[in-house]
Amino acid sequence: MPELSPRRRLLVLAICCMSLLIVSLDNTVLNVALPALQRDLDASTSGLQWTIDAYTLVLASLLMLAGSTADRIGRKRVFMAGLVVFTIGSALCSLAPNLDALIAFRMVQAVGGSMLNPVAMSIITNTFTDPRERARAIGVWGAVVGISMAAGPLVGGLLVESVGWRSIFWVNLPVGLAALLLTLRYVPESRAAKPRRPDPIGQVLVIALFGSLTYAIIEAPTAPAPELLVFGGIALTALTALLVYEPRRAEPLIDLRFFRSAPFSGATVIAISAFAALGGFLFLSTLYLQNVRGLDALHAGLWMLPMAALCFVCAPLAGRVVGSRGPRLPLLIAGVAMTTSGVLFAAFEAETGNATLVLGYVLFGLGFGFVNAPITNTAVSGMPRAQAGVAAAVASTSRQLGQTLGVAVVGAVLASGVGASSYRDAFVTAARPAWWIVAACGLAVLVVGLVTSGAWARRTAERTAERLESAEVREASRVSA
Repeated sequence: MPELSPRRRLLVLAICCMSLLIVSLDNTVLNVALPALQRDLDASTSGLQWTIDAYTLVLASLLMLAGSTADRIGRKRVFMAGLVVFTIGSALCSLAPNLDALIAFRMVQAVGGSMLNPVAMSIITNTFTDPRERARAIGVWGAVVGISMAAGPLVGGLLVESVGWRSIFWVNLPVGLAALLLTLRYVPESRAAKPRRPDPIGQVLVIALFGSLTYAIIEAPTAPAPELLVFGGIALTALTALLVYEPRRAEPLIDLRFFRSAPFSGATVIAISAFAALGGFLFLSTLYLQNVRGLDALHAGLWMLPMAALCFVCAPLAGRVVGSRGPRLPLLIAGVAMTTSGVLFAAFEAETGNATLVLGYVLFGLGFGFVNAPITNTAVSGMPRAQAGVAAAVASTSRQLGQTLGVAVVGAVLASGVGASSYRDAFVTAARPAWWIVAACGLAVLVVGLVTSGAWARRTAERTAERLESAEVREASRVSA
């Protein structure tokens, strides 16, 4: 990629952030619309889980493929294809006649979305080569998640109440079209110097692992035990096959050597934990505010605004702190705040009082606002630039997998606790174990962040980067010979 002027670099960052905005906004807007969907399409709790998880599951399954494909055939080309497919999928979702069709169209959306975030992050990584500038750019990138969280509940609530839930997908159409035209005009094409070859077997194993695991969790409250054992066995077999097969490939879909870096491994675990907490938190909050408190979608969105506002404010601040002082302090703040929020709901029933409810939302927004920048920066900073797409895709996959598992586990726990009772009568008691899961995810962010952000961890990252670069040099010499 040619060296760009500062103004052009900022424009590229803005275009990439537009793609993140529509992908992130889609999830937050949809969460507010869940009760309306439940009434209109006669959806069960598991049906609502699949409406969210069909999207995040496909994203998680295809992100690494999209990242490596973009490194191989061109990041701009794949990014534009993703914008087209995502926009078409959004239009189809707005026309879905029933729940099954909506879930299918959400999967189409996700195919396009899988080509956006990891590829955009790869473009940003190759555009901002200075470490400090890159950390700040990633902070802005993280702030877009905050914008989507801030705008999502309000925009979603307003649209659901005034037009209907189908209108929430219309928001993506003008933004997707504008991002497509701007990308065509201003984003330069770039490729990895030595891109990876496709790994179809690895891709099938990833899909089998994520899909069967998610199905087993979501359907656990209602499915027969033999069926759950079959899908659990498929997940275990796929995981074992990945661990055996991938290291034997010269260019695997998942380069397990990345995980020799303690910061990279830590960033992966933190991403799964933080986004599992986010998925569970939004799922529980939406159902509580509308199905238990009886609020409409707009007023439910207003209640969630403190969480969104803190996330928006803290994300760019976290990027600056990571750039100047490293990831430890942001991860410490994130872990403490998210854990405290979960404990507040689990042990003290924070949702039953207005003051404690707002405090719980503020703490979670504070924690989640600080967690995104250190995840992304740690994942891509210690890797060779030629493999930025793959490293960014692993980080993005961890986020989507975490959100998928969070909704699946929390939804399954809630469904088991509520049983045949109404949400209004049984929600707070049934949700208590689910809130403990959210708290445990926050604690994992804290512990793993502290363990993997020390000096010894940085040394493992340096050694891993050196080995990867040496392996690339040896392979290039072998090929040229």
